[in-house]
Amino acid sequence: MSNSKLNVEGIMLFEQPFARVPYENYRKVFRTSQKNIEKELGAVQNTAKDLASRERPEDDVEATTKAIDGMIARVEGLKRKLSEMQESAGKPTLNVMRERLQHLGAIEALESSNTPEFTRWADIRLDRWLVDWSLRNGKEKTARKIAAEKGIEKLVDIDLFSDIRRIEDALNRKSCTEALAWCSENKAALRKLKNTLEFDLRLQEYIELARAGKTVEAMAYSKKHLLPWQETHLHQVVQAAGLLCYPPTTTCGPYKRLYDPSRWATLIQSFRLAIYHLSTLPTEPLLHLAMYAGLASLKLPACYTHETRNVDCPICNPDLGELAKEVPFSHHVNSTIVCRLTGKIMDADNMPMAMPNGQVYSKEAWDGMAAKNDGWVFDPRNPVERCRYKELRKVFIS
Repeated sequence: MSNSKLNVEGIMLFEQPFARVPYENYRKVFRTSQKNIEKELGAVQNTAKDLASRERPEDDVEATTKAIDGMIARVEGLKRKLSEMQESAGKPTLNVMRERLQHLGAIEALESSNTPEFTRWADIRLDRWLVDWSLRNGKEKTARKIAAEKGIEKLVDIDLFSDIRRIEDALNRKSCTEALAWCSENKAALRKLKNTLEFDLRLQEYIELARAGKTVEAMAYSKKHLLPWQETHLHQVVQAAGLLCYPPTTTCGPYKRLYDPSRWATLIQSFRLAIYHLSTLPTEPLLHLAMYAGLASLKLPACYTHETRNVDCPICNPDLGELAKEVPFSHHVNSTIVCRLTGKIMDADNMPMAMPNGQVYSKEAWDGMAAKNDGWVFDPRNPVERCRYKELRKVFIS
């Protein structure tokens, strides 16, 4: 029972992005609502102050009535706008949060990994990871099909990755418009992280103007969009100014690099890292992280020696062993000795026993062999080596 006890804390380590993504989405809805409230109520308060400061508002009843009607219209417009936002974004996001938290809460009630309930939960988790992998690798149709067939639409982030794909496609078309719009929506968060994606996008738009020979437009663009960054990017702003003196065919190193088309691929990578960071998503697919953790926990030096491979060890499989080459070896405070013949653990109830030639297998393996061979046992690696069962010696490891 102890071997099958659930490590809930370990499971939850993988689930942080799962819970944080809808939370961050709702924070955006909240911030947008807050801005609308501050804007509209601020205007209402200013109008109210203006009316209160008039000495004789009754002298201009028409103007006063018009001002009050305007205040009422603003409040009603704000109420309608907040209601629409709640219906279109707030409520769906809350439903997603509720369903995801219920999914995570189900694991708290389970005590063993051997129960059917945990098997079903783990199957859903694997489906989620497969959808995540598909979305990160541009297979959106596959991801949507898996999510629909398994009924896990609220447990995966298809909409988020759809937005990522839309903006990356625009960058592939050499358009920064969509990415800049995203930067504008997340300006405060990017500034807090000291992320320079917006500057990089602005610089790229400036470079494209210079590439097209639009010198006047480039200078105006630089004054409007690059100069505000001079406190933190003075060197790049100065270098960008010098770009106008060089054609796209230049061989001068610094300016050749600015004209390099590969900068678009760098921008795509920078955007992806930025949106992953803001959405608290790992840069690697969750399926890969889970595999890394599993491979690292099982990997031993013995897995790569033919004589010591175990048929029940996944790492001893040549294909998985190849995948595990880049992960570190596992660290075990207490070693577990497994019989190469039966695949079972050797302990006090199944003692390791050695032949005279030093080969060690479990008592259960030797018992079965002796029963079939009239008390004789032989070395599976070298059948010529034989001895009587009574010649075997128990092995004690300290």
